[in-house]
Amino acid sequence: MTLDNIKEEIKKANTIVIVTHESPDGDAVGSSLAMYLALKQLGKDVDIVIPTMPRIFEFLPSANEIKKEGRDIEYDLGISLDCTDTKRLEGFEPWYDNAKVTISIDHHRTNAMFADYNYVDPVSPACSQILVIVLMYLGIDITKEIGECILTGIITDTGGFKYEGVTTETFEIASKLLGLGVNLSGIYKKVMQVKTKANFELTKVIMDRMEFFENGKIAFTYITKKDEEKFSVEPGDHEGLVEIGRDIEGVEVSIFIRETEKGFKTSLRSNEYVNVAEVAAIFSGGGHIKAAGCTLPFVLEKAKEKIIERTKTFLK
Repeated sequence: MTLDNIKEEIKKANTIVIVTHESPDGDAVGSSLAMYLALKQLGKDVDIVIPTMPRIFEFLPSANEIKKEGRDIEYDLGISLDCTDTKRLEGFEPWYDNAKVTISIDHHRTNAMFADYNYVDPVSPACSQILVIVLMYLGIDITKEIGECILTGIITDTGGFKYEGVTTETFEIASKLLGLGVNLSGIYKKVMQVKTKANFELTKVIMDRMEFFENGKIAFTYITKKDEEKFSVEPGDHEGLVEIGRDIEGVEVSIFIRETEKGFKTSLRSNEYVNVAEVAAIFSGGGHIKAAGCTLPFVLEKAKEKIIERTKTFLK
């Protein structure tokens, strides 16, 4: 049983490194910090490595202990949270891959089962929700601090409990965490409602550039490096931008791309029937049925042409 293996490997390990995917969201940060606090509770020598930490999550317990890089050692154990494959551990691989044993805890259907031990539940709406089961199995006392991290992950990955993947278990966990004194409304406001000035400025830009294709079934927009420089964009300032297109009447797929060193990082969201994970997979990306991403190694016009062309083939 995988949980038995995970428990045994954690028990044996002295030095542990925790990593998550590039451009981390609330579930990535929340589940990583929850695991970090749990391992500290077990008395482990543990590092949590997130090179680009969105400042929106700096309020979380022990966020100030997050490191930009790991130590120059061979860790006994590497734990990956909320990540589909090692390609998404961009810049983090040296510490994870070189660990004596690796574990992956995730909820993506496209998980490549890349670790020595993989605990993946694609039915779960958030990695943080899966982590509750793991921590209970490890005998961890889920404190208010751990609960804040878990609830942050659940709230962000469920869009504030509004996505279809939400289960009865999701609300049962939220209820228990409220019982511990976790401030659900406070967390919701911080991660779902409050916007940075840069995010607000980018929202105006992408709304002005929004284009529609295939009789309004596809919404497309973008931002460039110049835009990011103009508004002093920081990690996390892109959160929620792709949702704007999806919320427009008649849109089935919303596409938001932003310029990076490797091309255009692409976020895809669908409403009813398009499996955007399959669209993303064409460009070596992945994700969930209704929320996925990839990187398009092209200039703007080519990237736009390629992703719209592929998306069209999935429409009814």
